[in-house]
Amino acid sequence: MQKAFHGTLLYFKADPNQTDDALVHLPNHVLFTNNGIIEKVKAYTEVSATEKSNYQWYNFKDQWIVPGFIDTHIHYPQTEMIGAYGEALLEWLEKYTFPTERKFEDYAYAKEISSFFLNELLKNGTTTALVFGSVHKNSVEAFFEEAEQRNLRMICGKVMMDRNAPEYLVDTPESSYKESKELIEKWHNKGRLSYAVTPRFAITSTQKQLEKAGQLLLEYPDVYLHTHLSENQNEIAFTKELFPEAKNYLGVYKQANLLTKKSVFAHCIHLENEEWKDLANHNCSIAFCPTSNLFLGSGLFNLEKAEELNIHVGMGTDVGAGTSFNMLNTLNEAYKVTQLRKGLFPEDNQKSLSPLKAFYLATLGGAKALSLEDQIGKLEPGMEADFNIIDPAVSPLQKLRMKSVKTLEEALFGLQILGNSENIIATFVMGKSN
Repeated sequence: MQKAFHGTLLYFKADPNQTDDALVHLPNHVLFTNNGIIEKVKAYTEVSATEKSNYQWYNFKDQWIVPGFIDTHIHYPQTEMIGAYGEALLEWLEKYTFPTERKFEDYAYAKEISSFFLNELLKNGTTTALVFGSVHKNSVEAFFEEAEQRNLRMICGKVMMDRNAPEYLVDTPESSYKESKELIEKWHNKGRLSYAVTPRFAITSTQKQLEKAGQLLLEYPDVYLHTHLSENQNEIAFTKELFPEAKNYLGVYKQANLLTKKSVFAHCIHLENEEWKDLANHNCSIAFCPTSNLFLGSGLFNLEKAEELNIHVGMGTDVGAGTSFNMLNTLNEAYKVTQLRKGLFPEDNQKSLSPLKAFYLATLGGAKALSLEDQIGKLEPGMEADFNIIDPAVSPLQKLRMKSVKTLEEALFGLQILGNSENIIATFVMGKSN
């Protein structure tokens, strides 16, 4: 079906910290879609009478049309335990996460939470996510079925975990390989779905299981690798005890051949210099998860270091350690992380996260981190028509604040700091309202 969306288009064609004209701002323009793909973009004044009659029209004249948000790290089985109190990472996993994830052996329960989770993402304007399942094959089957029904571009994987977890949650190197392979064969590249090989982290996988993960990447070179890296100091110390032969934490993954262009490592807060270089040399990506990092007291990610090394970075809400599905809330916390780094490490001459960089990370930056920049993240012809309609001022406080802004950048910052799900007026997936 041919559709036309009239409003103010906002998107990025490059990293605004690297290119002066990265932001595309097109007031009073029309986004034309055909069968879920962006067909063309035109100024409203140039639209013909034929185009006005041949397309189904949507008028968002006073609102922003922006690409759908992209979440590069989130755990759907942890949805119900969001906001669990008072623990650091390893204790939090043992006390809250593992007992909750046990429930996902039940296929019907996994379907129920998958549906809730995806609806919550859409309500908050997130149209693509890189998602952890649980150790149960059922959890991924249920998730992909719900995502397919909504025609969402989603990436998910079964957790691989054969030690240092409750007996009721561990698999084996052989069973994790077999079940992951079956899921890849069934779901990877089916419609808009993709698979991620998903060892939870080094602590919960033996060397043999990590090697099985590497074997899957060799057999299926276009699947993703999704795991955690250097989130917490105790985690790092325990990893080094478990793998004394590895040079560093990332070296554990490197020796299992898990560093590829489609490897996404969440957190990366306490990296050594050599780890930074290895991530850059292997074209790996990082998921920046400010909300969960602050919530668990894990530390402050060095976004500027990643930028210096040209490492692709996307934003991750990391629910359930992250406390919101909302990308605007997540960008708010990301700004505060960079502010704290400036205050704590003045010798590094850190700069604050700009609103332009923030919205880039949540859209095109996330797409690049997931190697999807040719399909999502921009509002250009040939791209998939996943986008949000945003009103930057819906509450009395937001309206008062917006009266005093003088530039688009100030307006974006106001939305970044004061915005929430109420600012997402509508979300379109492949040109269809959800």
